[in-house]
Amino acid sequence: MKDDINSYINTFFWPILFVIIIWAVKGIEIFFNINDLYFLGIQSGKNVYRIFTFPFIHSDFNHLINNTYPMMLLGGIISSVYRTISLKVYISSFILSGFIFWIIGERNEIYVIGASSFIYYLAGFVFFSGFIRKQPRLAILSFLVIFLNFVNIWGLIEIPDDNISQMSHLAGFISGLIIAITLKNQGPKPKKYQWEIDEEKEENEIGIKYIYRK
Repeated sequence: MKDDINSYINTFFWPILFVIIIWAVKGIEIFFNINDLYFLGIQSGKNVYRIFTFPFIHSDFNHLINNTYPMMLLGGIISSVYRTISLKVYISSFILSGFIFWIIGERNEIYVIGASSFIYYLAGFVFFSGFIRKQPRLAILSFLVIFLNFVNIWGLIEIPDDNISQMSHLAGFISGLIIAITLKNQGPKPKKYQWEIDEEKEENEIGIKYIYRK
């Protein structure tokens, strides 16, 4: 039982840590009655260092909860299925999705906060990676992402006065595609069946015989 718990914690360490941090930040805001952490939000073309701070700030508990459960589910998928490259996936999410949004983001004076761009990045990575790798099991995961509605199409369409930054969602989704392509040769490999192994062995033997005869 203890080994199972340790294995679970090790597998889901990074998504759990992220969720703990965003809830801790909100707890600190409430405990110390802080109302001005919005200045850590991101603005297009200004203060690039905020790409590392804006995902941790949330407007209220609704905002926080709506980003917590998809983070745990999508983070769990990546941590278990893409275990060997999961840390690369998480780190690149901050750097790339934040930077793309910093370049193409909102052209006004409002601050954008929240981990939703991170969520769309993870969803985009899972969605595109399954098809790019041409592995049936991973492709099923891609369809599962659609079915569970993590990548809600409305989250990518601009709706006036809804207080949601669709550009940050789009930046995250684009980043997921870029990293899925970049890491396509890393991580889980397609399962080889015995007949495939036998065919490769036979081809290699034929190749060796051809070299000797030549």
